[in-house]
Amino acid sequence: MLSVEDWAEIRRLHRAEGIPIKQIARVLGVSRNTVRSALRADRPPKYERVGQTSIVDEVEPRIRELLQAFPTMPATVIAERIGWTRSMTVLKKRVAELRPVYLPPDPASRTAYVAGEIAQCDLWFPPITLPVGSGQHRTAKQLPVLTMVCGYSRWAAGVLIPSRTAEDLFAGWWQLLAALGAVPRALVWDGEGAVGRWRGGRSELTADCQAFRGTLAAKVLICRPADPEAKGLVERLHDYLERSFLPGRTFTGPADFNAQLAAWLALVNTRPRRALGCAPTERIAADLERMLTLPPVAPATGWRSSTRLARDHYVRLDGNDYSVHPAVIGRRVEVLADLHRVRVLCDGRVVADHERIWARHQTISAAEHITAAKALRAARIGLLRPAPATEEVEIRPLSDYDAALGLTDGGVA
Repeated sequence: MLSVEDWAEIRRLHRAEGIPIKQIARVLGVSRNTVRSALRADRPPKYERVGQTSIVDEVEPRIRELLQAFPTMPATVIAERIGWTRSMTVLKKRVAELRPVYLPPDPASRTAYVAGEIAQCDLWFPPITLPVGSGQHRTAKQLPVLTMVCGYSRWAAGVLIPSRTAEDLFAGWWQLLAALGAVPRALVWDGEGAVGRWRGGRSELTADCQAFRGTLAAKVLICRPADPEAKGLVERLHDYLERSFLPGRTFTGPADFNAQLAAWLALVNTRPRRALGCAPTERIAADLERMLTLPPVAPATGWRSSTRLARDHYVRLDGNDYSVHPAVIGRRVEVLADLHRVRVLCDGRVVADHERIWARHQTISAAEHITAAKALRAARIGLLRPAPATEEVEIRPLSDYDAALGLTDGGVA
């Protein structure tokens, strides 16, 4: 086959230099017919592989009939319908080539972001193992990072949360919104279990999410399945985090991770974006101006439960036991916890306040609670112990009892 270089040189020699075909063929060592073909061709030569037949060719008409009637029919069902007994690999490949012809086009939507209108939220699972104290480490699946990107300004925010439970997720979500200082009119999620999902052809939000968005007066949108373009902004942020934030960093714990992440995001938000032509810091003011204001009363987030304090004067939260002042044993207490603190209230009075521990199966005791329990225990023992006798009792000789019973030394008197 004639190379592109020879093809170009033949055309140059003949058209620019005026060298005859016979001489060009002798100089380049090719036939005169090759030179004539190169001069007639208006495109450079290209190798084209000769098509080969396939074992699927004979059943292709039947495959087309089935796909025309049922465009989404799986290849395994097609194989059963046409009686296919040979390799499934070649059949699946041919079905994949033919199926788009019978399916309606699915173009990706191009979203135009209006100031204050939308923000995309998601969970990022960094591929790291993070120490959480007590000699324990947590993996990425157990320690998600809640991220949020504003559509118009591309302002990015994120926070590491202890778990994917609704209590921790909404507490972290409110923390990001409170730090932003406003609420986007629409918040986009990708079918997170604590937020909502697609069911029966429509999005369905959880009761916790309905209560949360009702307090914010905002809309929560759940992306359709298999529609990654709907939240491409936050997906690109995750990729950027893995390529730019994680490499070369070490973390001593969750607090250190969040401190480094906050510092990095503050720097990233000052960097110009090619799609914007400016940095997010130059657009965030216009974005905030069109957003909803924060609600006057913060939404109820975090862990909230009520129980009667047992004699063990400890309450359990997220796998850990926290001590409570024993003075309220037997009374009803309310347990409140966020991402940082665990508090216990009795009749509106704080009877326990601990730092939240991210490790599991730990017992956290306050020194004052242990001291108070020992004092109460000693006082109770003193109340239950019988008082010593104060009245003197006469001690009589045994002979008096013998005389009273009519006994003598030799027997009966």
